[in-house]
Amino acid sequence: MGSFLPLIIQLASGALGGNLAGKLMKGSSMGTLWNSIAGIAGGGIGGQVLSMLGMGAASAASSGSFDLSSIISSVAGGGVGGGILMAVIGLVKKAMAKKA
Repeated sequence: MGSFLPLIIQLASGALGGNLAGKLMKGSSMGTLWNSIAGIAGGGIGGQVLSMLGMGAASAASSGSFDLSSIISSVAGGGVGGGILMAVIGLVKKAMAKKA
């Protein structure tokens, strides 16, 4: 369970980041469910990118030193990743609506 905790935190904070980005981009929101799904995907991607760069919590959890900074890293990576992916999807949706 310890190795899955960073991923769970990243996915949950990604869902929050996706919903926050959806609320901020009023015309591009896809609704709570789809904002959450996009945020979860972005949170997972953002967390994995941080992990590959050596800044993520996954590397700390595998070494057995999962501390407050690792949790903050998971929350930040997931939230930012979820928000960015939702913002990109919202911009694409808005651009496609203009063409139609």
